[in-house]
Amino acid sequence: MNFFKKLFKSNKSSKEEINNEFVNLSLDDLFVHNFINKGGKFLYSTSIDEIITNLENIIKENSWNQITCTDFDLVKLIPENLVNIKSEPYKFTPFFTPCEHLIANKGDILFSSNQLRSKKINELPECFIVYATTSQLVKNTSEGLTGIKTHFKGNIPTNISSVTNYKIQKNNDDFLSYGSSNSKNLYLLLFEDL
Repeated sequence: MNFFKKLFKSNKSSKEEINNEFVNLSLDDLFVHNFINKGGKFLYSTSIDEIITNLENIIKENSWNQITCTDFDLVKLIPENLVNIKSEPYKFTPFFTPCEHLIANKGDILFSSNQLRSKKINELPECFIVYATTSQLVKNTSEGLTGIKTHFKGNIPTNISSVTNYKIQKNNDDFLSYGSSNSKNLYLLLFEDL
């Protein structure tokens, strides 16, 4: 009888050890895992043509006829005659933008005044389409902030914030985040540049 108890007990403890074992993922796998778990929509591309096709499919899927884009380089990726392009963010027009960094350990996307200008995230549209590259992946927020500081040296951008939830939450009971909801319906166009 003791033999069976030991056998079943050791089997149970080994299952618990396996379930509690830490899995070491690469930065990109970790980011994608966390991003998708938060409700983000992710499209991976290895060419600019794939980015353009994916962007076109997102616009058609959502039946958008206008899009906001404040970045001149990204405007070139929007297929001609598909949508009207606005240069100022409007609450109900999807926002197509680059970002500063992708935070792997949280699945967050880090922005600054380079993308948001003087707007707060909660003042921007509910729908975001973000263009990013794999070289923008960093391990955590600290590395993202260090990357911004290093990249911009003497002219560090302001308004540094992140989108941390990709499911729109109309009723947020957390009184600490009252009026500053940063949840967005977000598509990520990730371009492989490494």
